[in-house]
Amino acid sequence: MMKREIDEFLQYIELEKGYSRHTKQSYRSDLLQFQAFLEENRWSVKESEEGGLLDVDPVGIRKYLGLLHRDKLRKTSIGRKVAALKSFFKYLVKKGRLERNPAEFIQTPKKEKYVPTFLTVDEVFAILDKSCRTEKMGLRNKAMLELLYSSGIRRSELIGLNKADVDFNRALIKVRGKGKKERIVPVGEQALKSMREYVDEGRIGAVPSGGYEGEEPFFTNRKGERLNPRTISRIVDHMTAAGGVNRKISPHVFRHTFATHLLDGGADLRAIQEMLGHESLSTTQKYTSVSIAKLMETYDKAHPRSAGKGKK
Repeated sequence: MMKREIDEFLQYIELEKGYSRHTKQSYRSDLLQFQAFLEENRWSVKESEEGGLLDVDPVGIRKYLGLLHRDKLRKTSIGRKVAALKSFFKYLVKKGRLERNPAEFIQTPKKEKYVPTFLTVDEVFAILDKSCRTEKMGLRNKAMLELLYSSGIRRSELIGLNKADVDFNRALIKVRGKGKKERIVPVGEQALKSMREYVDEGRIGAVPSGGYEGEEPFFTNRKGERLNPRTISRIVDHMTAAGGVNRKISPHVFRHTFATHLLDGGADLRAIQEMLGHESLSTTQKYTSVSIAKLMETYDKAHPRSAGKGKK
């Protein structure tokens, strides 16, 4: 019923808006799910003679969101689905396929308070010190985790990093973030050292791959190809276990750890925002809750007149 419009919209957000492939896939799943709901429940979708979409009953949208709430879907997931619908209908209005946006006044659920998971300094050192430095893949894996912790880049940004993006002399890397926006991020001495060792002794000659303008990837697999997300997750699983960290750690936890440790060290919040590539400062501010909690814990343990001091 809306398949053609959905396909056109997905092409639009990829080619013209610069959305990532991950966002495109998520929006596709959300919109197809909504389409299936409308068809199953026979909510009215009026079409012109040419088959162009003209109107969608807003009540149908509310019933759909009500179903998601009854299924106890997380608020973040519902919020993403609302965003997908709003963007989709806004696009159709722009193209003259819809007279109005039926989701315009649908409220996005308030986000749940989320405290990021992060590693302690001792845990990070244990993971990095246990990594293998002798064989090629070991050199690569250590360099990847050192870079994740040193720069706070996302897993997708690590995958998309090209050889030409690394400036060893200036200790900088060029990162392509969400919406293909580029930013320059500093890299620490230890990460640079591991990356140099990887380039000199462990890097396998790269085979140019599609999706990144055919440029030569910095991190490669045994075939010289660009890495995929699952491979990086498996590497993180293996290395955290080898370091004695007995909890589930994702590649994104290194990003949280980077920001939290910088904030604990006195770094400016706006500088952290720039390095992480956050559009809004409010996104970066979630790390302050972690630092404040740690600060209060230290205070309670140390201050003679704190609530936690002197208790037996």
